[in-house]
This record gives sequence, C-alpha cells and structure tokens, in this order.
Amino acid sequence: MIELREITKRFGHVLANDRVSIRVAPGTIHAIVGENGAGKSTAMRIAYGFYRADSGEILIDGVARDIGTPHDAIALGVGMVHQHFMLVETMTVAENIVLGAEPGAAFALDLRQAAAQIRALSDEFKLAVDPSAPVESLSVGQQQRVELLKALYRQARLLILDEPTAVLTPQEVEEFFAILRRMREQGKTVVIITHKLSEVLAISDEVTVMRDGRVVGRVMTSETNAAELARMMVGRDVLLRIDKPPARPGAVVLKVHHLMVTVKDGARPLDDVTFEVRAGEIVGVAGVEGNGQTELIETLAGLIDNPSDVSGEVEFEGQNLTRIGARRRRELGIAHIPENRHRRGLLLDFDLNENSILGVHYRPPAVASPVGVLLDDDAIRARTRQIIKDYDVRPANPDLAARSLSGGNQQKLIIGREFDIHPKLLLVAQPTRGVDIGAIEFIHRKIVALRDDGCAILLVSAELEEVTALADRLLVIHQGRIAGEVDPRQATIEEIGLMMTGGQREPASVNS
Repeated sequence: MIELREITKRFGHVLANDRVSIRVAPGTIHAIVGENGAGKSTAMRIAYGFYRADSGEILIDGVARDIGTPHDAIALGVGMVHQHFMLVETMTVAENIVLGAEPGAAFALDLRQAAAQIRALSDEFKLAVDPSAPVESLSVGQQQRVELLKALYRQARLLILDEPTAVLTPQEVEEFFAILRRMREQGKTVVIITHKLSEVLAISDEVTVMRDGRVVGRVMTSETNAAELARMMVGRDVLLRIDKPPARPGAVVLKVHHLMVTVKDGARPLDDVTFEVRAGEIVGVAGVEGNGQTELIETLAGLIDNPSDVSGEVEFEGQNLTRIGARRRRELGIAHIPENRHRRGLLLDFDLNENSILGVHYRPPAVASPVGVLLDDDAIRARTRQIIKDYDVRPANPDLAARSLSGGNQQKLIIGREFDIHPKLLLVAQPTRGVDIGAIEFIHRKIVALRDDGCAILLVSAELEEVTALADRLLVIHQGRIAGEVDPRQATIEEIGLMMTGGQREPASVNS
C-alpha cells in the first residue's frame, strides 16, 4: 500500500530519519514502535506530506509519488490523525469534518448533504458520532472518532494514527480497536505509531521498530513478544514490571476532609472526598477519566479559578491550605505534574532554560539572591543542563523551544523540574502519558525513589496497570466520590474496574 525507501530528514543538526525504509502491506494494521525521538512520527509526517524528506522516495501502490503537502497525500488516499487533535472546538462535528473540503458551490455550503454522508460513514464503521454535536461537548474518545471520520470523509484508504490511545480510557481503547478491526475487514490499511507494546501485540499484524532515527527491525506480530520488542526499541533489556520495596509510611502530610468542588451549573465534580497521604507512600487514584480526578489534583495544587467554589478542608503538614495560592503552595514543598503538559506544564514557544524555572523564576537559583530581581542566566543554564542530563531529555539542547521536543521528552523535562524542588508532596497526574517504554521505566524508578526519600505522593493515572503497580494504597473514584479503598497487591483488575464504573466489590471472605 505504501513504501518509504531510504528516507533521510534533518532538522538543523538533528538527524531525525537516517535512510528509513518501511513497507506496509494493504489491508493490514501495521505498528511502528520506538522510543520518543526515534523518528516514528517524522517518517509518517513525511508520508503524509507534512514534511518533505531531504532524500529518498515514497511509493503508493508500488508507484513513486511526489507528496509535498497533505493535499497531495489526501488525493492519493492517505489520511493522518495526529497525536494532538486538530479540531475547532466551537464548531460542530460536521463543520470540522468538511473544513477544507466543503461540499456545494463556493457560496452555498451544503452542510445537510455533508451531515448525511458523515452519518452514513459513522453507521458503516459503527463510530456513533452525531454530526450536529459541538466538538467542545464531546469526550476525548469521541473527538478521536471525529478525526477518523475526517479522514474517511476524504476517502482515505490508508490511515496513519499517531499515538491514537494516548488519551483514551481502557474502555475507549477496546472500542477503538474494534473500529480499527472493522476498517481492516473493509479493506482499509492502518499504520499505528505507538509505544504501548501490549496494544501493539493485541491489534497489529506486523511491527516496524525504530531507534535513533533508523529502522532496527521488522517482525510479524504473531512471531514476537513484548520483551523482544522492548529490547529492539531501547537496545537493552527493559524491566517490564515495577520493582519496588515495601513502603514505610511516616507522618500524615496531606489530609483532605469533605472536599467539594461546585461548578457553574451546580454540578459537583468532587463530592465529599476524604482521605490522607503519608510521607513515604504512594496513594493512587483509579477511575474512568472525567470522574473528578482532574479537579482533585488541580484543587490541591491551588489551580481552581474560583476558590469560593471549593468547600471542605485541605491540610498540608497541619496547615490549612484554603486561602493559600499555587505559588505559596510550591514554596511550602508541593510539586505538581499536570495531566495536560501543554496547558499546565509548559510554555511551548519558550526554550528549555525558561521552562526549567517555571514556578521558581523569582527565587534562587533562577535569581542571584533571595531579594534579586535579575535572572541569573548562568545558573539557569547550569540547572537546565543538569535536568537534561539526569532525566535524559533529548535533544540535549537547552536553547530549543519546548514545542520542538517529542511528547515524552517534554514530560521528562517537567518531571525533572518538579523533582528538582525536592518536594514534600508530589501531585502527579498521568505521569507517563505519551511516553515510550524506556522512559516509562525511568519515570517509575524516579517516582519510587522519591517515595523512598520520604515524599508523600498522590498519583492519578488512566493506565490501570500503572496505578496498581505503583500505588501502596489505591482509592477508586466514581462520579466525584471515593467509591472505596483497596490493596493494589490483592485486588484484581476486574474488581477495581467494577468499582470504577459504579459497581460494588464483593467482600473478601474470612479465609482470603
């Protein structure tokens, strides 16, 4: 269906693709895996005309083609869904899908005709998308279906999906895979760029492995396993499980008592939440996304826009945080790794030096003295270089803009910055979202090491396997309430999943 031959691409001094050759058979699901920065997305963006290769060629159906723009790719039946969706939230589904390919005459847009076509496509692939719905009202999973429909509406025969499950819940992933299988059955070809090996093994027919800008392996999925793929991706054996000693909890650091958050329409994203986190332990929060996890972390970090909407008590080391803002909370020793790194974690057009001092820009080492007003450029650069070194941020250039890094390397920069303040309490949401397997192993080790140094950690993750493996105690949240607490070493995934959806866990027997 598509073949990349000897593709080479440089960005300045960075060699992103080094003579990359990839072949994708028609009517298959082909996975491309590799660490962040391995060149996966770059190669596929070249195939889509988003970038132009410095050398090499692209063949579609065995014929060499000049794909200089996405319009060229679309005309050849190639569509792409990017990791960060390209939708206008204030417009409807139909308006988003036809944008750039509007039906009807130049001055008479026929949205009714478009909506009928979109509904027919939605029914054909069982996508269950309403063409008239505003995009801003849709869940993340539904927005992804809109992106798929956008490509299908343009008659794509080949769909390139960049990290398609990075923001989906486990339930949405299963639904999404069912859609991909239906597409394959109807003759579509799918390329998935991902780092989640369990999903690669579950959905793909063939796998291409990339490392450091090169293709290092190509295998049939049925003939490989997670350990082999991880070894090819990283160049060494990777620990696929979290190895941590038992926790040694100390004094209570965070106490949350009857916490409530009320929004404009009177709804309560958080409703009567009570729990504690002690020094030297990781308390995990499991739940289907949209059940109050975001509001919980942002309330504790002091990021709720209107504090009057918050009631209940939050204590940090015995001190009431009710009237304390986000800046003062950081000074007390509360660090925050946000779930949305672009919205809360980084200034994308600022360089790594500037991003490394966000939240500490007014005090040493960013300024020369506690009462200083001028930034200490040498100290900031030294701090940034140390974070880059300690957290393996690539490329290792502190003068690059944050947006030039892959998602996983952006995440490592944020984690390095937050860990560098030596927090007493770490609020961490989705720590490994969009991060490759080698970096996941690294981040998990850092979180456990911080716990063992006595930090209290509150962890929210949509990856159920991750939160159960990292947590010493696990809270399950449903519709803004704590549905229960379980021992993650003993509770099964099925039991936790039942609680996440509002079901009740069976009581343990006396002998269990």
